Amino acid sequence: MTFRFIHSSDLHLGRRFANIPQPPDDNIRGRLMEARHGAIDRLARAARSHGATHVLLAGDTFDTPTPSAGVLRQALAAMAGAGDMQWWLLPGNHDNLRDAEPLWDAIRRDCPPNVHPVIEAMPVELDEGATLLPCPIAWRSAGRDASEALVTMPSDEGALRLGLAHGGVTDFTETGESIPPDRDRSARLDYLALGDWHGRMEVGPRVQYPGSPEQDRFKHGRRGVCLAVTMDGVGASPRVEEIETGEFLWTEAELALGPRQDAADALEALLPAEHPRDTLIRVRATGWSGLPEQADLRRAAERRGPQFGYFELVTAALGTHYEQADLDEIDRAGALRLAAEALLTEAEDVAQDSREREVAADALARLYAFVKEVAQ
Repeated sequence: MTFRFIHSSDLHLGRRFANIPQPPDDNIRGRLMEARHGAIDRLARAARSHGATHVLLAGDTFDTPTPSAGVLRQALAAMAGAGDMQWWLLPGNHDNLRDAEPLWDAIRRDCPPNVHPVIEAMPVELDEGATLLPCPIAWRSAGRDASEALVTMPSDEGALRLGLAHGGVTDFTETGESIPPDRDRSARLDYLALGDWHGRMEVGPRVQYPGSPEQDRFKHGRRGVCLAVTMDGVGASPRVEEIETGEFLWTEAELALGPRQDAADALEALLPAEHPRDTLIRVRATGWSGLPEQADLRRAAERRGPQFGYFELVTAALGTHYEQADLDEIDRAGALRLAAEALLTEAEDVAQDSREREVAADALARLYAFVKEVAQ
């Protein structure tokens, strides 16, 4: 038999993205929240393109144990709207059974017929010849490996054994909290669908993390995906295809600069040209740059930054190359010159705490930029 399904996890519906500063003239947090909700429809489209009718969500469908009524009702309505799909929801650590008991009670009570909360570690028949073996998370920090139940969980003779679990995979540890990377072998699984890791990762041919279908951090450098899995029978290696589902790209880039290099041109060359509105980018400037170049860099960042969904320029690792002529451009005498020299002394004082030196250097760069702007 051939059995196809979609494997996804970590939708974190209702996440508020408080870690992203809200620009005064935009609503990036709202757009990010809406993109997470829209992942439900994109998963359904991925399933249809793959010829699948089952979507396995390996935990953390919701960001908290107590999502708002709107977040819950809208999620169930979106899944009901994809009525040609069967949705299988596993409690993860964020929406675990203990802390989110009212949530799972509400899902069981109000879910449409095609939505199935799997809240017990008991086998479920997905289709003739395919058995789902779920491992719901009872506690956020249970101190045990939830996938251990898979070893003794029964299934019909000749049926595919598809594990569904949430947690980290590492080598065996003394705590026993981690999922062993060879759980597919010890539990005789044809496939182990995992959640918890937000980036795409293959532990082995039969043990896979899809990552979040809509990324939420500067870590993985690509848009979110889901996994379209084809099982050609018991014992056969699964065929796994990545299908892009993410609307937003979260990416970091290093801007390495040298003294008197045109920092503005270097930034321009680094920034992606396609889909800036749907890109969140953090640029880390490193190396050395003079005060004029840093002023140009800040102006370029102020000009180009608003084109992106989110833009952040980090200059903590950028050293400043000072020249006497730069101080002269601030002022040759008077209060501004005294202030500039005081800041320069603090910035170059190795006896000072590194953070205080960074603050002084940044203040001097801003003073230079301000004076040049006023003079224009």
